[in-house]
Amino acid sequence: QVQLVESGGGLVQAGGSLRLSCVASGRTFSRSTMAWFRQAPGKEREFVSATRWTAANTYYAELADSVKGRFAISRAGANTVLLQMNNLRPEDTAVYYCALGSDYFEAAQSEYGYWGQGTQDTVSS
Repeated sequence: QVQLVESGGGLVQAGGSLRLSCVASGRTFSRSTMAWFRQAPGKEREFVSATRWTAANTYYAELADSVKGRFAISRAGANTVLLQMNNLRPEDTAVYYCALGSDYFEAAQSEYGYWGQGTQDTVSS
């Protein structure tokens, strides 16, 4: 049974940082895309960032334009993905979800078959 467990959310002032962690269990996901999405109040869930496996046996980072230069994603082994969020803004306030996809990258939510329960991140102004 595949499970995703997120941790690291919380409350921070604008300009601060948070680090999210997501650990997948159930089997080894070396080649699977692991991603972060977020959903702000009253808005649809949107893609934030992902790590995808490459033919060079490394992980490549994908980032939404809204977080480039502020967020960084990394893979700590086959089953763990980290999201370092710096210079946070009030508009980054959302529930952040970890998602597990296939061995190719897509930003569409429909391409991700497994989801975590979500972690609330609140950025105060």
